[in-house]
Amino acid sequence: MRSIFRAAVITATAVPLAVAVPDLAAAADASEVTYAFGVDGHSVTNTITNNTGGVLTCATSLAPAPGGILPPISDVLSAGQSLFAHSDIQPGVTVHTVIDVPDGSYVALASCGNADASAMWVSDYPGIEETLALFPYESFTVEQAATVVTVPAELPALPSPGNEPVPNPLFGSSN
Repeated sequence: MRSIFRAAVITATAVPLAVAVPDLAAAADASEVTYAFGVDGHSVTNTITNNTGGVLTCATSLAPAPGGILPPISDVLSAGQSLFAHSDIQPGVTVHTVIDVPDGSYVALASCGNADASAMWVSDYPGIEETLALFPYESFTVEQAATVVTVPAELPALPSPGNEPVPNPLFGSSN
């Protein structure tokens, strides 16, 4: 059986860990951070809206979702994610972009934490509450526009039309 502790440690890589400050966490609200995922070619974007009034440290990561089906959260967290973007997010709207994503379906996950580690906002996912309960500070699940994203295979390029006449079978061959 995979340890919940291991899942918590993996989750914590996206958010800096520090001593909890419960009084400051009480001022945080679930609606202060939103995520919206999208696909642009072989990149996955996450539009992060930060209405906390402070700088957040955020990560956007992808985990395989074969067939577009959500795997159990323990599988997602224990395997880790090798496709990700992370940065400090100022108040307002910022776009994270995960580049060079291979074809396939992925679970798009995001997490943000404030500078004093008194609050964090994590993508809502079935079963995530058990992992969040392990952290000593206020945590919120964030609804997002999409949980599974699919990066399509590139279509072959169509030949460009030249100046050659196109044969018309109604009027015979052009040969």
